Amino acid sequence: MLTYLLLDLLKKSSPSRVITVASSIEKHAKLNLRDLNLKFSWNGYLAYANSKLCNILFTYELAEKLTGTGVTANCLGPGLVNSELFRDVEKLPWFFKVIKTLIGKTPEQGAETSLYLALSPEAEGVSGCYFENCKQKKTSEMSYNKEIAKKLWEISMKLCGLE
Repeated sequence: MLTYLLLDLLKKSSPSRVITVASSIEKHAKLNLRDLNLKFSWNGYLAYANSKLCNILFTYELAEKLTGTGVTANCLGPGLVNSELFRDVEKLPWFFKVIKTLIGKTPEQGAETSLYLALSPEAEGVSGCYFENCKQKKTSEMSYNKEIAKKLWEISMKLCGLE
């Protein structure tokens, strides 16, 4: 909704960039457009994975819609960051907390790819891509499904009252 509301301003002030944070966890998604909220089969991990796939699908669809406007749209996975993101998750396995602490990036390191996409001359004009560690990466096969992306866009517009 926020991106949609800012589109006219982004186009007027082009070149401009839309950056969406996603995650490589999207590869574990099992997206069901008839049950986006997982009302019938709730699973927190799957909900998170699905949300990251939706972020990527949104970005790829947005990039296509913005072709020729001077506005680019890309997404990124920051990697495992030793942050407080999961501080309130009660059933988080202890070993995840240990791994996150031992090998997780600092929040500053986790922000590097976001900053790269926002500020780097190398990223200027690049659109419809996913990045990790300031490099383009492939995403899951489902993330490139244009039919699913279009349906998700329509559902999102409807949910936001923007039909």
